[in-house]
This record gives sequence, structure tokens and C-alpha cells, in this order.
Amino acid sequence: MKLKYRVLGSILGLSFIGTCMYLLNTLPRIIEYTKPSPHIRKLIPRIVDTEAHFSALRKRLNKSNYTSDEFSPEMVEGERAQSAGREVIKAHDQKPEKFSDAAVDDMLKKLGRTHPKMFDMEELRVTPYESVLWNIKKRNHKKGIYLPGYTDSENGGGGSANWEKYQRGINQYFMYEPDDPAVDGLMADMEQETVIDVEQKDGGTQLKLIITFQDEGQALFKPMRFPREVETLPNHFYFSDYERHYAEIGAFHLDRILAFYRVPPVAGRRFNMTYEIKRLADRKLAKTFFISPANNVCFHGSCSYYCDTGHAICGNPDTVEASLATFLPPEKIGRRKTWRNPWKRSYSKHRKAYWEVYDDLCDKVRTKPPYNNERRLQDLIDMHIFDFLTGNLDRHHYETFRDFGNVTFHMHLDNGRAFGKSHKDDLSILAPLYQCCVIRYSTFIKLSKFYLGPEKLSNSLRKSLNKDSLRPILLEPHLIALDRRVVLILKEIAKCLEKGIEVENVIVDDFF
Repeated sequence: MKLKYRVLGSILGLSFIGTCMYLLNTLPRIIEYTKPSPHIRKLIPRIVDTEAHFSALRKRLNKSNYTSDEFSPEMVEGERAQSAGREVIKAHDQKPEKFSDAAVDDMLKKLGRTHPKMFDMEELRVTPYESVLWNIKKRNHKKGIYLPGYTDSENGGGGSANWEKYQRGINQYFMYEPDDPAVDGLMADMEQETVIDVEQKDGGTQLKLIITFQDEGQALFKPMRFPREVETLPNHFYFSDYERHYAEIGAFHLDRILAFYRVPPVAGRRFNMTYEIKRLADRKLAKTFFISPANNVCFHGSCSYYCDTGHAICGNPDTVEASLATFLPPEKIGRRKTWRNPWKRSYSKHRKAYWEVYDDLCDKVRTKPPYNNERRLQDLIDMHIFDFLTGNLDRHHYETFRDFGNVTFHMHLDNGRAFGKSHKDDLSILAPLYQCCVIRYSTFIKLSKFYLGPEKLSNSLRKSLNKDSLRPILLEPHLIALDRRVVLILKEIAKCLEKGIEVENVIVDDFF
């Protein structure tokens, strides 16, 4: 009898072991090809990415799998980007939208009734945008002084290259004149001129190169890291985000369309990494080049962050896209002053800036130099409106030219972290606007024109970007976001007027 039970126990034990081995062998394949049902997803609410969780479980069960899913050759480009901690958008899913708001409509109608000379909205609706800009320029244009360093015979007498003409054309109120042919010529030069030297730029958190051309002009090189479909992950902080080459290009064109003229000319270009970069690089930079497992040419340079093999810049196989921002005049000619942005963010994971907690910062700022003069506060608000349209949260400082004193424009430099989230409109960027309740009249008119149409800001920017050799620069979701954000800016103005503040104190005409 005991022998009978022992034999039966042995049979059951062997059956159990066999079943376990079968499950261990087949369960990874079941999870591989079976997505969890909605019911299962409800049972595991703490798991943010269920598919990623099951992928990790599959690796633990299959002990022979030593290949990370993040670098699996079967993954499409979008999936690889997602696994690397980025969010992917699909341009073909986006449809043009019409954005409007009842509060904005009421504000524009009321302004047209109470101040018909300044706010003739019916006339604005039918006037082409180019004519609107011409009327603003004719009404507001002031002839500012030029950089004194170019007035003497040594520095101002010669130089026929487009980059030299552009630098000589910088004046007190604009980075360049809107009708200056040297700007378009300079952009064409940056796309076509022969590269004669490559040098890594010192400082900064990410890789940048100084490119020198045959005509002796120089530009700042920012490489492509991700495809245009890849966006910033929602859980990433603004200060840890990658810089995007297409953001620099898009920011320049947007600044030009809005007639701010405060971003130096930027153009896109494709580089042969072997011939145009490695061949001309110094030994330190050249040593960081290598061939990836996919047989692509890569390099990473040296910088504070993201300059290692895991964050390398790779070609396809040795061609890479990059933005080229032309250099400003040298320090001895165009001395610059760096200003701390009063609405700078805390750059901390744990604490907020003063203006994020209290709303009285504007009362403190507007009574002190330089923001108590005729234009600097409006320039600061223009800068934040520009950053809101591009989605740039990384404006901690800005620069001006010392020789122009305090009555001059803010340079909108370093826009590489813009255009990172097409579906998120961060209203905190507009804090100076809604805390001060002030906007420049010319800026208000331009935004109102894009609101009224018929041509929208997205259409104007799309046409402008199509001139760049790397087109398309921005995908449709980012262009659509511009029209949506125009409405949000005007809504903040409507809220200020609803508080009973006089129109003249909200929409300030400072003739700039």
C-alpha cells in the first residue's frame, strides 16, 4: 500500500515539474503576442505603462534573453524613441483646427466700439498681414544707432561678405532690418559655404560646435538627436531636456514673422560627418568618433551632460542634420550684458520660484531699473509671449548690447528647448503678461490679426519654414499649437480688461 502511494506521488511530482517547465517555456511567448485586456489593466492601476511592465516580466522569465528591447532591431523608429524616454507624435493623425473663444470675440468687438481709431477690427480682418506689418513699421519705426565698434575705419570700412553686412546692420532697436537682403544671403551661405574648421564650443550642458566657413563667417552647430516625431516625455523637467536643432530653426522664422527681429539668423544644413566634421576637428574631438553597431558614424564630444557613448550623435550612415546660428559680433565690437530674467524658474525639483507662489512680483519689478523705462518691461513680456508660442520654459537669462544702454531690445538666444510638447500649453510662461496685465500695442495687433484671419500664424510659419533646406522643420501638431496659443494669449488680455483696468494701461502704445 505504501509503495502504491509512493509511485502515485512520484507520478504527480513529475507531472507538476513537467507542467512548470512547459509554462516557463511558453509564458514568454504568450506575453509576447498577447496584449493585456482592459479588465487586466484596471486591476493594475499603479502600472503606468502596462506593456513595458509585461516586457520586463518577459525578460525575467526568459533567462536566455540578453538583448534589451530598447535596442531590438525589430522595433520601428517611433518605438525605439519611446523606449528611450521620449514621447512620439504622429503627424498624420493631426487635422487643422479652427480656434476661437467667446471672451476674445467680445473683447475685440468692445475695443472696436470704444476705441475705433486704434482697434478697427473689421479693417484689420481684411488687411493682409504684410500690410499690417508695413503700417506698424511706418508708424513706429525709429532709426536707432549702430554698434560704435563698426563706425571707425578699421572695422567699418570693408567686408563684403553677408555675415559682415549682417553684423554691421545690427542697430539699437532690431537685430536686423526686415528688408535687409544680407539676412537671406547669410542663410544661403550657411547652407552652402565650404567648411574649413570645426571646434567644440566650451561650456554648456550639451554638445555644440563652432563651424568656420571659407568666407571666414562662423556659426553655432546644434545637431539632430531625435526624429521630429519625438517629443519631451511629460515627466521630464525642462532643465534636463535635450536641445532640438529644428527648434532653433523654427524659433528664428517665428521671430521674423512676428516682426520682433531679435533672433540671429538660423539655417538648417546636412553635414557629412566624416569629411566636414571629423576631418577638420582637433584631436580631442576626433577621438570621440566611432562606428556604431548599426555601422553609422557617431561622435559625442565633451560637455557637462549627454556627451558620452550612450548619448552620441549618429549619422545615417554618416550624414547628420544640424542647425547653424550665425555668430554675433566679437566682444570687442559688440559688448553684451547678461540680465537675469525676473521670472526665471527655480531649476529645482523640490521648490518653486517666488512668482509661482506669489503674484506681486510685477509690482516690485516695474518700479526699478531697467524695467521702469519706456520699453524694457514690454520687451520682457514680448519675450515671454514668444516663449509661450514655442513652448520654451528655459529662459533663465537674456542679453542686450551694452553700447545701446537700457533702451534696446532683448536678444532671443538659445531656443533649442522649444517645440518640445505640441499638446501642452504651459500658461506659467505667460506669468509676466497676466501678473503685469500689460502688452505692447503692436504685439496685440499682430496677434489679433492672426486670430481674425484669414491667414493663421501656423500657415505663415509653414510657408516660411518651407524655404529651409531641411524642410519640413516642424510637424503639423506644433504648427496647430501656435494657433491655439494665440487664442490663449488674447484670453489673458481679455481677463485683464475684465478687471476694470483702463485699455490704455493694458494695451500700451510705446511706438515700438
